[in-house]
Amino acid sequence: MTGSAFEQAITRAHREEWARVVAGLARRFGDLDVAEEATAEAFLRAAERWPREGVPPNPGGWLATTAARKAIDRLRRDAQRDAKHQAAQIMYDDSPPEPTGPVEDDRLRLVFTCCHPALAVEARVALTLRLLGGLTVAEIARAFLVQETTMARRITRAKAKISAANIPYRVPSADDIRQRLPGVLAVVYLVFNEGYLASEGDDPVRVDLTDEAIRLGRLLRALLPDDGEVAGLLALMLFTDARRHARVSRTGELVTLDAQDRAAWDRALIAEGAALVRERIRTVAAGGEPPGRYQLQAAISAVHTEAPSARDTNWSAIVALYGRLVLLDPSPIVRLNRAVAVAEVDGPGAGLAEIDRLAEVLDGYHAFHAARADLLRRLGRCGESRAAYDRAIGLASNPAEHAYLTRSRDQLAT
Repeated sequence: MTGSAFEQAITRAHREEWARVVAGLARRFGDLDVAEEATAEAFLRAAERWPREGVPPNPGGWLATTAARKAIDRLRRDAQRDAKHQAAQIMYDDSPPEPTGPVEDDRLRLVFTCCHPALAVEARVALTLRLLGGLTVAEIARAFLVQETTMARRITRAKAKISAANIPYRVPSADDIRQRLPGVLAVVYLVFNEGYLASEGDDPVRVDLTDEAIRLGRLLRALLPDDGEVAGLLALMLFTDARRHARVSRTGELVTLDAQDRAAWDRALIAEGAALVRERIRTVAAGGEPPGRYQLQAAISAVHTEAPSARDTNWSAIVALYGRLVLLDPSPIVRLNRAVAVAEVDGPGAGLAEIDRLAEVLDGYHAFHAARADLLRRLGRCGESRAAYDRAIGLASNPAEHAYLTRSRDQLAT
């Protein structure tokens, strides 16, 4: 096996096994630092040994065993009390743990554990993205639109608070689950978004992350089948993932929604998402709770996917849905998306006026400048459009987006 093949094997193992190993160690040892560091050491050991000894038949089992030994070694070294030493003996017992609550999947259990109400919502999301999704601090910082150093401090403080407050690593009760659910949904959606249009690396899409997010979404759906926001988030991810194969061209360039080959969309995923949306519509019509932000976003995506072509899209319905969404989530990103829809209904001038109101808060966000560039192009203001494209290109890190923005800029009239 070549060196590159070993690298691919380790990369694949990281993608498939990181969260499983970290979550299993966190459950057994009750210490996030121990779980994360022991898992990282196991992967370093794999990078050293696999090229010499070959990839083991069961890479996940090898990593879990190695990480457990590393954790035990650390706990033995650091043990100051008998309790810690006794905790280190847990791994000698190969019997499966007794079920202790409604969350039976280690990774999903870790999400709920990290989303403890003692932590700020941003800290819960960031910590879980790091431990469960395996995202780097830089990737998480981009998801939050903050500096990398800021995010690093946030994660460090979150771990310190967990340790200082003696927050238990236990399976949450049903009441805990309801309380922590908004933070959990935010985690899952950010993992999905980072995978769907990756901000790091040469691959425009990280299927491992999108698949993991959808898997977690389905687990949440099975756990909480009557929760509208769980259904809404799952539907939203299914609709979005259904367009995956049409979103990047063969040359590695982003293909915008209006230019995508709709025949390439995954109709099975669309049908699954549409069934969830219809179910929520019936529930709300029967007197259920009004839709939340994920249900509204799923409804917007449903309008896009049900249109036979881009020109048949019901943009008025989309603007109305965004209007309701802004009332629930008046974030700059939601307002930007609404402005793009307004441009389709009332013209590029109206959309640009709304977008420009967001200039100060979104100046560091590439999609803001890309949207401005497109509307300025449609208004014939090519010089300003070129400058906006340049700014968007400078901020974009995804290779598919970078290629698309560069070609769009280069096609402007001189």
